[in-house]
Amino acid sequence: MQTENRLSRRHALKLALATGGIAMSGNTHAQTEKRIEQLDPALEKIISVSEPILHLADGFGGAQGPAEGPLWWKEGHYLLFSDIHNNKRMKYTPGTGVSLFSEPTNRANGLTRDQQGRLLACEHDTRRVTRLELDGSLTVIANSFQGRQLNRPNDVVVKSDGCIYFTDPWTSPEAPQQWDLTFSGVYRVTPDLATMSLLIGDFVIPNGLAFSPDEKLLYINDSRHGHIRSFELMPNGMLAKQTDHVFADLRGGESGVPDGMKVDQEGNVYCGGAGGIWIMDSKGKKLGRIVHGAPATTNIAFGGDDWKTLYFTSRNHLGSVNLKIPGIPVPAGKK
Repeated sequence: MQTENRLSRRHALKLALATGGIAMSGNTHAQTEKRIEQLDPALEKIISVSEPILHLADGFGGAQGPAEGPLWWKEGHYLLFSDIHNNKRMKYTPGTGVSLFSEPTNRANGLTRDQQGRLLACEHDTRRVTRLELDGSLTVIANSFQGRQLNRPNDVVVKSDGCIYFTDPWTSPEAPQQWDLTFSGVYRVTPDLATMSLLIGDFVIPNGLAFSPDEKLLYINDSRHGHIRSFELMPNGMLAKQTDHVFADLRGGESGVPDGMKVDQEGNVYCGGAGGIWIMDSKGKKLGRIVHGAPATTNIAFGGDDWKTLYFTSRNHLGSVNLKIPGIPVPAGKK
């Protein structure tokens, strides 16, 4: 098992070095024509094939990381997103455009909010998950596990009970040190921050994660393997590992791998993959694809006052497309 971990870490390191920290595949310079690709009639209930795919802003990203972590802030009617390479958090306001929200961010990646409306961030440079309190102070949610420093927290979600779930792949350009963890993990932290549990440690690059609308399932994708795995949640919030199965495989001849992932209120799953953003029903059936023309999708978020705008980031730009079904709001409502 230790040899397998070393081999997995080596594969992850090669991917990170080649892509600046985000796994990709194929020709990263290829541009394709924008379109909504329908694979099943059920897609018509979700998005129109004639819906325009908008290019909102560009010029982000770089060698140390792309645009990432879009998060709709409903009270302010704006979107936050990470510009990892430039160590900035950006703000997009519909009708106004993009402005600087804050810097530095410790090269933060994934962003979300908890039930109190506080901002949570996965920080690359400090290898930790933090929470920005309402008074402006910063709380460290997690920075180590069993005495070893976390790898490089990537994405984070908060369940309606306040528990925090995050992925921690090795995507650093630096070689692992002897005091680092020997695996990539997915973790759960209780609302009082008193208990941190390893949910699973057999992913190579665990990346995006999302709950089903009833929070009975947790979807986690693995950028290295190009697929999404699904787990039932036990009453204590841990994974029922016997239910582990591949929900969808998103590999293909075009560039892009599973990264950011979200679920709408009807249980449809949206995830970046080969050639664009894939839309699947709750059983994993592929209904269609949003081909936005960029080489990879780094993350996605629902937004707008009705939660029917799908925002997405690539390595260097921000885009959006309108949907017919609203996404699950952030923060998540009480169940």
